[in-house]
Amino acid sequence: MTHPFTRLSDPLTRLRVDAVRELHDPRTLATAAVLSAVHLVLNQFTIPVSQLLEVGFDFLAVAAIGYLCGPWVAGLSGIVTDLLGYILRPNGPYFPGWTLSAILVGVLYGLWLYRRPIKLWRVVLCKLNMVLLFNFLLTPLWLHITYGQSFVVLSSLRLVKNVIKFPLDILLLMLVLKTCERVRTDRR
Repeated sequence: MTHPFTRLSDPLTRLRVDAVRELHDPRTLATAAVLSAVHLVLNQFTIPVSQLLEVGFDFLAVAAIGYLCGPWVAGLSGIVTDLLGYILRPNGPYFPGWTLSAILVGVLYGLWLYRRPIKLWRVVLCKLNMVLLFNFLLTPLWLHITYGQSFVVLSSLRLVKNVIKFPLDILLLMLVLKTCERVRTDRR
């Protein structure tokens, strides 16, 4: 009986194996470190809308890590950026739910984008997935647990923000990912 990873003809298996190998590539880790630093810088320029609602663009760095480095490296960089981000700009008490979200965001961007062609439909579905899972479900849940705010009220506040911001996020994501696509092509 052969081990499942020895049959690398399956594209999905090949993709998983390549993503794990990225954890051992110094160039990939250096890329993730630089983009994590960019993430931390972008996080410092978050625009507060209210005490519980912010607008930021640090997701662009996370998407770039997911695209260039794969889901596992992006998930691990989520741990680093969440903990360093909390040290640099604490925004309330530390709560491990935020770290879990940071890991999941990186992993999901990696699963949607790693070694896949950049297409508008893929970027729209990826961002929609992120908005629904994180902006409407996990973030309001973490805020409810941390501050006791109403889950429904928190989700409705986010609805307005995300409807307005969604097209801009898609445009920016497409620009960043197309740039990353050129970088990846030049690296080969």
